[in-house]
Amino acid sequence: MGRGRQKAKHTKVARELKYFSPETDYSALERELTSSQHDPYEDEASKWADYADDDSYVPGDSPQR
Repeated sequence: MGRGRQKAKHTKVARELKYFSPETDYSALERELTSSQHDPYEDEASKWADYADDDSYVPGDSPQR
């Protein structure tokens, strides 16, 4: 495929994506945002939060609790 045809194809796809607007399911969005499920990364983040302002941190160390 020549460069002209390739560019035309990409332009067509880009135009379709630009003007494509799927129907938004606001109830599903609300459920996702108000979900009270436990974040699996929250515990990991809290372990490393102590190191955020610690100048003595050396990469590779594990947090001590």
